[in-house]
Amino acid sequence: MMNKRMTCAALLLAATMGLSAQKAMNAPKGGKLISDELIGIFFEDISSSADGGLYAELVQNGSFEYSPAERDGWGAGTAWRQVRPGHSLGTLEVRKDNGIHPYNPTYIRLYIERVKEYYDYAGWKGFGLENEGFKGISVKAGAKYDFSAFFRNTGAAKQVRIVLGIPQGWGKNPKLLAEATVKVDSKDWKKYEAVLTPAEDCTNATLQVLVLNTGVLDVDMVSLMPQDTYMGHGMRKDLAQALADLHPKFMRFPGGCVVHGGGDGFWDTYRWKTTVGPKEQRRGLKNTWGYHQSMGLGYYEYFQFCEDLGMAPLPILPCGVSCQGTNGGWGMKDQAQDVVPMSEMDEWVQDALDLIEWANGDVNTKWGRVRAEAGHPKPFGLKYLGIGNEERISPEFCERFRYMYKKVMEKHPEMVIVGTAGPGSHPGNPDLENGWKLAEELGMPIIDEHYYEPRDYFLTSRQYDKYPRNRKTKVYLGEYAAKDKKLIDALAEGLYLLHVEKNADVVCMTSYAPLFAKKEATNWNPDLIYFDNERPYLTCSYYVQQLFGLSSGQYYYGNCVNIQDATNLQGQSVILNVKTRKLFVKLCNASADAKKADINLSRFSLKKQAAKTVLTGKAEDENNYEAQPIAPQKEAIKAQKKFTLDLAPYSMVMLEYQL
Repeated sequence: MMNKRMTCAALLLAATMGLSAQKAMNAPKGGKLISDELIGIFFEDISSSADGGLYAELVQNGSFEYSPAERDGWGAGTAWRQVRPGHSLGTLEVRKDNGIHPYNPTYIRLYIERVKEYYDYAGWKGFGLENEGFKGISVKAGAKYDFSAFFRNTGAAKQVRIVLGIPQGWGKNPKLLAEATVKVDSKDWKKYEAVLTPAEDCTNATLQVLVLNTGVLDVDMVSLMPQDTYMGHGMRKDLAQALADLHPKFMRFPGGCVVHGGGDGFWDTYRWKTTVGPKEQRRGLKNTWGYHQSMGLGYYEYFQFCEDLGMAPLPILPCGVSCQGTNGGWGMKDQAQDVVPMSEMDEWVQDALDLIEWANGDVNTKWGRVRAEAGHPKPFGLKYLGIGNEERISPEFCERFRYMYKKVMEKHPEMVIVGTAGPGSHPGNPDLENGWKLAEELGMPIIDEHYYEPRDYFLTSRQYDKYPRNRKTKVYLGEYAAKDKKLIDALAEGLYLLHVEKNADVVCMTSYAPLFAKKEATNWNPDLIYFDNERPYLTCSYYVQQLFGLSSGQYYYGNCVNIQDATNLQGQSVILNVKTRKLFVKLCNASADAKKADINLSRFSLKKQAAKTVLTGKAEDENNYEAQPIAPQKEAIKAQKKFTLDLAPYSMVMLEYQL
């Protein structure tokens, strides 16, 4: 009887065997079975990737939970200002008593003393708050935006005017784009909603919440969301589409160092249970990268997004061990790795067991009911679970990981557990060696390796050629990138991925990192996709990843292509996808010299038409906010079984055939 817990390769073999016998037999001899989940994405909330990024919320600090503990100078009023058109009078107070929820205690109390309209304000009056969004609120004419807020009225009913406008300078009212009025009639917290439809496009709008009566009003959880989000699930449409166009097979989340907290210990460790309930009941958290994460993008949204894109979810859980960079510990001799007492580890184990129940459990289970009440009665079908993120593989880490791993496996032997090889997964690194020892001791299915290196490493290293072929543990290359974003760096990554494809019986998954970075809020370079409030900017590396995402398959053929006078700056692969009946030939030339490649596809039954995609330019070209000179060029070609292909300098080519 087959063991319920299967590695990527075993899962792949089972999937391949599940095809019709005719299709399975159509794979010509000479191919090597490889992973067809090789290309995925890794989402971490770094460089404002979530709030103000993929998560489509347009109001910044709508819950008033920003704090100086997160960034110097921050507080409940960050991104807000008091407004009093018509010379209205009032004051505001930050309060934490009797808030909406213990995880969301902070709110603003407005004391409205006088509301008066002066002739030079043209009907504009009230007292309240204005939000600037994430350096401006970007809206489109005719599009619909859902406003919501929680209000509590301590006296007579209040008229609250919601205004979306274009700033006109100090002391002047905004130019009106859209407005609505809500009647606040509850003395308890209650959610109020309205729809705003702007009259024109604007990239720097503001949102005003104006009380039109005297008295006292409490305000919390102010939100403005576009109705037109990706599949209606709250993701910014253009950024989500950029990810969909990569054709990823899985998504790792929520980090990265976000998983186990950053420089402050366990109090700001990411705990999934506080991210899946109603948004007003989620626990906002200090982000490892120095800002606030609202958890509007939480585990429910991550799983929903995976479902929308057809990706396998790969959540990463902490295992009671902090980042070794805690309290500035990077570079210290022993590093400042904190650990929870072993007597408390059952709490962390239970988090993992409950997550599996939340993702896969029936609606009658405790956590399956929580998922169903959020709007998803059908299980998500979780099969991968990561434990730990590049922690130093110390004896303390091994003890806690071992304990958590065995407890989870006792209850869920069907889960595929992904472990970690620590930071800097290079041969000779003690963390890598210790991580592999632990993986082999436990029979771990997958271990996660990370490394960021200059382009020369990816141009020359072929480390997976030397990995033993008899290991039960497979490699997930979870974080990697060349340390620049020029075309030559992308081609270096492409060469390395060709090497990985050759060894995709050993390496079963990869994901470039980091994924996103926002303009003027970038913590790390390079990144795969840069963006501002208006659009994404796709890097050269993005297009290389896209080629590999498009060309996934189950069989690798190593002897169909010969590149004449090849050096380590050229590479090739031939991949067959028996599910789609497509054949892909990829070639990379990262040198300044043109090359020729002799291609022999005689073993395959090709249809007459094929497609050719070319990515090429100057070595130092890069895509940025000012210019995007590099993009793939695709054309239809006639399919040939034996031919010679010209490879331009600094180019990557993909040929696509239907069988």
